[in-house]
Amino acid sequence: MKFSEYRIADGIKTAIAKLEYKKPTDIQYKSIPPILKGEDVLAIAQTGTGKTAAFVIPILHVLQERKIKNRRDGVKCLVMAPTHELALQIDQVFKSLGRNTRVNSLCIHGGVDQEPQIEQLAKGVDVLIATPGRLFDLVSQDYLNLSRVEILVLDEADHMLDLGFIKDIRDLMRHLPRKRQTLFFSATINDKIKKLAYSLVSDAIRIQISPKDPVAKNIDHAVAMIEMDDKRFFLEDLIKDNAEHKILVFVRTKVRAERVKKAMERVGIVSDTIHSDREQDERELTMKEFRGGQLKVLIATDVSARGIDIEGVEFVVNYDMPESSENYVHRVGRTGRGRQMGHALSFCSTEELDLLEDIENNLGKPVSRVDITKKEYQYTKDVSDANTGDWRELMKMAELDELTKPKKKNKK
Repeated sequence: MKFSEYRIADGIKTAIAKLEYKKPTDIQYKSIPPILKGEDVLAIAQTGTGKTAAFVIPILHVLQERKIKNRRDGVKCLVMAPTHELALQIDQVFKSLGRNTRVNSLCIHGGVDQEPQIEQLAKGVDVLIATPGRLFDLVSQDYLNLSRVEILVLDEADHMLDLGFIKDIRDLMRHLPRKRQTLFFSATINDKIKKLAYSLVSDAIRIQISPKDPVAKNIDHAVAMIEMDDKRFFLEDLIKDNAEHKILVFVRTKVRAERVKKAMERVGIVSDTIHSDREQDERELTMKEFRGGQLKVLIATDVSARGIDIEGVEFVVNYDMPESSENYVHRVGRTGRGRQMGHALSFCSTEELDLLEDIENNLGKPVSRVDITKKEYQYTKDVSDANTGDWRELMKMAELDELTKPKKKNKK
């Protein structure tokens, strides 16, 4: 079935055609009809399969058909996302697909002045995309009326319900009409989060795509055994061998992100970081440069990069192993978007073997290994452009590495 055959507004079809979407992906094919019917949906699908458009397309049609006359009486659709970057990305999809409709959207998030957001809300908004902190602030200050919300969407639902937001979300429900449509979209979901999700919906339709392997088949992912102090040499080597490619590097903490950036600077590699300590305008500029290809290497923490869709990321590098198996799926899913091929490589140290074991248990199969001989391992270290003469800097890096190593889990 083609998008042109769907019973959706012509303006939306025109926008879809302009974006060169021809046939719906599996998650879109299964999600759009029940959402159009007004049913609650709990949808789980691999990253890069078009989940955002799966709810944006039917929501735009539903709101367009209702012929909104008075925006000032309150928001009609509320979409909640865990990070600024993901919220801005969702807003862009609403604006792109809704350009030929009467439906408008607004993204609100922290890190910026709230006054312009309040002014826009006062003018009237149909679709509000929000991060939890700023949303709760504006609700508590009575700047935001949620009593007319007809559709609630939680994107990256497992992350939203597992970040300590659950109490806030339950409190939020008191401000929403009891009669509403609720949609949950995520790439992963565990039993605890599933139970929470079902407590917030009514007779939800569950849609699950490719449950046997949460990593998309067009992503080639592997792990290399590299000790913590040596990871910078292997990252340098990978980046220099793929100088024209976009590379997204994941680290454990904000401190690690800045330290890896400095380590790359010392060997002549230009990179930048994205994490919650950076100012919002800096984060937006960094993302714009990475999307546009002016920046080739981006170093990120999980919270900042969760769910973002960046075209043309050829490589994902887990410089630090993720501390949850779910985050592994989300990280490697930043490459191989849609029908593109992608590559992901994880650097696993001796201290991180427990984390790798958890990931493989979750996947139900081992992650393929990259064999590095002792001679190759030593050669990669020897040919590095790092200034090995600066022994004070190296000692400082080693000490900080020791402080940020993952804690060993107690085996039961």
